[in-house]
Amino acid sequence: MMLPLFPLNAVLFPGCTLDLQLFEARYLDMIGRCMKKGEGFGVVCILDGEEVAQAPDGYALVGCEALVRDFQQQANGLLGIRVEGGRRFRVASTEVQRDQLILADVEWLDELQEQPLQEQDADLVALLAALAEHPMVAALNMSVTASGQQSLANQLAYLLPFTEEDKVELLELSDAQQRLNAIQDLLDEMQGDLQI
Repeated sequence: MMLPLFPLNAVLFPGCTLDLQLFEARYLDMIGRCMKKGEGFGVVCILDGEEVAQAPDGYALVGCEALVRDFQQQANGLLGIRVEGGRRFRVASTEVQRDQLILADVEWLDELQEQPLQEQDADLVALLAALAEHPMVAALNMSVTASGQQSLANQLAYLLPFTEEDKVELLELSDAQQRLNAIQDLLDEMQGDLQI
């Protein structure tokens, strides 16, 4: 399936929300087409290069579909949109259009069924509840509650201050338990760094 890509210095996860401001003609056109067709676009994390007029040098090959949930004209005259993460995908090949919009042939990644939260997830559930109280998280207008391991893993991976590279690696993991274990490892590393 062909999907227009929006490379960003951010990683979107399924079920999470992201606010974007659009001003480049290629992305305004892309959003118009997506909304007319009721389709999403792909968010991929820039790993090398900048969010500038030409296509970035390098970006993650695993990304997340972005579905437009709301839009409005901002006070600065730009179009503001709120998107929600949909399905994960892997980029198989790309072509750059004349307006520098990247179109990707993508393969949708299988999502495993939501697994119930386990006793050992209690600390991470408590961490998510604490994050939900943070003003920056509240500003996202995102439902920050875990209905199972997959949603817990997605929300923690999205909200915690990990590096973009770490977040891309977390997005690549399909198994929720593996993702939760990797999040715990990253948290342990962060805590270790703070004690040095």
